[in-house]
Amino acid sequence: MTLRRFLSSWSLPLAILAGILAYVTVYELYRELPEQMLSILPSRKTVLNLVAVAQPFFLFVMLFISFAKIRFTELRPALWALPLLLLQGGIFAGLGWLLYLFPDLECRFLAEAAMLAFICPTATAAAVIVRKLAGSVEHIMAYTIMANLLSAVLIPAVVPFAHPLPGFSFGAAFGVIMIKVMPLLMGPVLAVGLCRLVCPGFLNWITRIPDLAFYFWLVSLPLAMAVSVRYLMHSPLGTGAILEIAAVSLAACLLQFALGRFFGRICGSSGDAVTAGQALGQKSTVFMIWTGYTFFTPVTAITGGFYSIWHNSINSWQLYRKSQEEAGSGSAASSQDKPRKNG
Repeated sequence: MTLRRFLSSWSLPLAILAGILAYVTVYELYRELPEQMLSILPSRKTVLNLVAVAQPFFLFVMLFISFAKIRFTELRPALWALPLLLLQGGIFAGLGWLLYLFPDLECRFLAEAAMLAFICPTATAAAVIVRKLAGSVEHIMAYTIMANLLSAVLIPAVVPFAHPLPGFSFGAAFGVIMIKVMPLLMGPVLAVGLCRLVCPGFLNWITRIPDLAFYFWLVSLPLAMAVSVRYLMHSPLGTGAILEIAAVSLAACLLQFALGRFFGRICGSSGDAVTAGQALGQKSTVFMIWTGYTFFTPVTAITGGFYSIWHNSINSWQLYRKSQEEAGSGSAASSQDKPRKNG
């Protein structure tokens, strides 16, 4: 097995393990080393600031690389795109309105976890799964761009109501969140468009590097998981609350895959059902974790860690079922091609 195939097959458990080990190592390092040695190391605050810069940087780069491989003029949104966007945005805004009306809601952290699970845009890696499942890559890439735009608009508009930033008015909070979210989600699209006009050779060079976005993902996912582990270990919530977040993320994952398939089927064909299911169900969990600890209660960041497990499990099951179907079709075809014996 090649290194690429091994990392692809075991990327999720390796990312979780690497994230846990990274956090535990750094934590123990700063706790056990003597003061003289700590004085030559960056402070914990410096490390946290570096992580805060690195995560959005990696997200931007991964989106840029993914969008560099497509021609925006060739993208055509599918009929199911509008109902899925309305569903995704409507549930996010509805839960935000609920938290605004009932700010002391006891299960607030669960509502915030659900908000994250629904507003998070489609993972750029979803196109890879769609291609393997015989769906439409063009449709899911178009939806990915629209989902990014939806998140870039709704997160700054809803979060100041649902989870007010201390010391900020709505207008100030809207501006702060917009400055952080809009460049991250829509900046790569604009950057790719500008590069096509100014330096197309650079884009051609980027697209010729095999699996470049995948390797950035291999760095960003363990980093995101380390952040999740940090908030999990320092969370005031008990084990029961953590399990409730896991259950909410699982329910949101299953619901979005099911609703995506439903609308894809009624608005198109079986191929549209596959594509729409991935468009709504497969999320950019790195972005989900970053959004959780940046704008919500930090412990809600673990929603992305749990969601990553659920949607990767569903993807693995779908790919396994597809391979079994293809193997069965191949066996049936080969048996038909065998010459019959004359009796």
